[in-house]
Amino acid sequence: MANIFTPVNQVRLTNVSIVRLKKGGKRFEIACYKNKVLEWRNNVETDLDNVLQVDQVFTNVSKGQLANKEDLSKAFKTDDMGKIVREILQKGELQVGEKERTQQLGNMYRDIATTVAEKCVNPQTKRPYTFTMIEKAMADLHFSVNSNKSAKQQALEVIKQLQEKDIIPIARAQMRIRIVLPNKEGKRLKEKLTALIARIEDEDWGEEYEAVCVIDPGNFRGINDLIQTETKGRGQVEMLSIRDTEDGDEVMT
Repeated sequence: MANIFTPVNQVRLTNVSIVRLKKGGKRFEIACYKNKVLEWRNNVETDLDNVLQVDQVFTNVSKGQLANKEDLSKAFKTDDMGKIVREILQKGELQVGEKERTQQLGNMYRDIATTVAEKCVNPQTKRPYTFTMIEKAMADLHFSVNSNKSAKQQALEVIKQLQEKDIIPIARAQMRIRIVLPNKEGKRLKEKLTALIARIEDEDWGEEYEAVCVIDPGNFRGINDLIQTETKGRGQVEMLSIRDTEDGDEVMT
């Protein structure tokens, strides 16, 4: 008769990815669709209904054993099931088979290398690195993929480690932008903007202040927020390219 209470597990949980989190001395699991966990963690998938096979928290998905509400409340300090599920999904360990894990780690390794190659250049030559060159540098670095972090997060770690250990000369590719402001606002904000700009390529003072600049990509949001706040929306920032390289190697976005 026990099977009567868990028919959903016999039907819906046959092709499942399990995410497990140990918290408060207890083990909690959620049942997810295959390939959807990493998509959610990478913000590709944002609808939990497309990630969760069952909107429940288990102590053991395979046996269909549901977690006790009191245990959940005590461990997570909330009765909000949505918050609990999101924490497990974000912080929990994805349980996969060895073959599947190897494939996932291999795919993520390539995604990380691709992201680094897209975002970086050799600062000495201003030329981009190829995927193969970055992959070799990661091998020299003995970089290990973390399945619980996004490819973007780990790409930033790779860049930092390559710089610190001087494996290859590498720097974030700079971004070219156009700034357009009312003339008075341009004069007023020029000093603040200069602190966030690597160099100004072209500058025109007419009825409007217009400048084409090269910046670190990490400063784009700060520049945009500054202009929108200080000019109450009368200023504009336009991205022209994501990579500032030489000899026609510029990659447009």
